[in-house]
Amino acid sequence: MENLIFRNLFLNDNLDQIRIAFVIDKGVYNTHANLEAQIKVYTKTAGIRTAAPPLIVAGGEQAKNSTKEFDKTLALINDAKLNRHSYLIAIGGGAILDMVGFAAAVGHRGIRHIRIPTTILSQNDSGVGVKNGVNYFGKKNFLGSFSPPVAVVNDLTFLNTLDNRDWISGTAEAVKIAMIKDKLFFEWLEENAITIRNRNIDKMRKLIFDCAKLHCLHISYGNDPFEFGSSRPLDFRHWAAHKLEQLTDFELRHCEAVAIGIALDTVYALLIGLLDEESCNRSLNVLTNFGFDLFHSKLLNQDELSLNPKIINGLEEFREHLGGDLTITLIEKLGHGVNVHNMDNLIIQKAALILKKKYRAISKESIPK
Repeated sequence: MENLIFRNLFLNDNLDQIRIAFVIDKGVYNTHANLEAQIKVYTKTAGIRTAAPPLIVAGGEQAKNSTKEFDKTLALINDAKLNRHSYLIAIGGGAILDMVGFAAAVGHRGIRHIRIPTTILSQNDSGVGVKNGVNYFGKKNFLGSFSPPVAVVNDLTFLNTLDNRDWISGTAEAVKIAMIKDKLFFEWLEENAITIRNRNIDKMRKLIFDCAKLHCLHISYGNDPFEFGSSRPLDFRHWAAHKLEQLTDFELRHCEAVAIGIALDTVYALLIGLLDEESCNRSLNVLTNFGFDLFHSKLLNQDELSLNPKIINGLEEFREHLGGDLTITLIEKLGHGVNVHNMDNLIIQKAALILKKKYRAISKESIPK
């Protein structure tokens, strides 16, 4: 955290009145051994009062799959006597931001929340959104809120410690939003995918900024920031991705499932004549150039000849989550998405079989470490 950037978040506050508390992803805490000491020195120097020692919580989807870490965070709010003049600050990946943001939204009916995302995905997508939540009843984000953070601070230093799997993971979100919103950004991703995969930080910085900007613009000017309608273009590919995460017991990380979801819906769009073959191939190629596998055996039954019916359940869960009509975003041309209100199961199956034939299946053993 750079001194002026973080300290200046509190310029309009009376420092004698505000109290802050940190919730830190355990993986981040263990990787950055001096983080707690740095926070202590920083806040003391800046004249900011911390209400309690940092709370360390389990990271990844584990933070959301039960209410255990959520309850710990609510206990921190209570025990540290945080209030609406206080700030709850989350440091970690997207799952931590989701969980802590939900706790901040319901504690005292709303405590000011600051996000410090530490992964590509959380810096370019989830960190700048308005959604918070935890999983419940075996469903992704069944409990949650729409509550924008007071601020998001992206510190690229955290990215240096990511392994290669996490380095590429968040890039699928950039491909997603480029495909539905910005052809020029998509073409830039095509040109730079391999360079970014090889850990060029300057190119990654641009990817993060441009992706986050497109998300912010959609949330701010898309006329439905709190999703009262049935259209959710930013969830292009989510119906299958969320289900794949669950079916693999979250061995597939979110953006790995997203990449497969993009591939499935893109081939589907080709098969129904919505998208041309060249654009379909370009979309799949940019994902493979980033390093994603585009098929998983859980798309199909054990016979590997027919569609897994649990994947189709993902469509109904997606409709139920929105309410109203099923609304799925598909790609009509690069940079432009359109809504459809039904999906043909046999064509989804054909798309999955095409992906199986063209791309290798991910198995537990083959997921990169």
